[in-house]
Amino acid sequence: MNADQLCGLLAEPSRLRTYSAIVLGASTPEQVAGSTGLAAPVVAKALQRLTKGGLIEATRDGFTADEAAFKDAVRESRPERVPLDPDPDRDNVLKSFIRDGRLTHFPTYPDKYQVVLEYLVETFEVGRAYPEAEVNELLNRWHPDHAALRRGLVDAQLLHRENGIYVRRRAGVS
Repeated sequence: MNADQLCGLLAEPSRLRTYSAIVLGASTPEQVAGSTGLAAPVVAKALQRLTKGGLIEATRDGFTADEAAFKDAVRESRPERVPLDPDPDRDNVLKSFIRDGRLTHFPTYPDKYQVVLEYLVETFEVGRAYPEAEVNELLNRWHPDHAALRRGLVDAQLLHRENGIYVRRRAGVS
């Protein structure tokens, strides 16, 4: 069941109340009606729809709720994560610090900070000259402390700074 189907099943207030009553321990139509205040025919219809939809199950002991349906629906609708780096070790570092295209916080370990900086420098074209204002704008998309990122990229020799102009060098060039 996907998230849309799940929401559709619970969009009707009588079905939502019926499901809630079952989650809270009601197992018979009479118990559901008693705890929800819904009329017996409304409860019967809601139980039928929820059972048909797979959100509850009718057993000889009564109705039970499939509480895992919510986790399953979220997992099903979650897009598969695309690695940020083909190297699994570097990707693990990056996924710890980058969420939704933003740097969440700065790594405290120098090796991890270097991996993050090497990833962020890909924002810049090799050999192109960038004025400081443009560098700040590009880095601000990653994190509000663009000055620290800019300084880190220069200190790591990933960007070269001269007279307020920044240039990304080719890998291995100092």
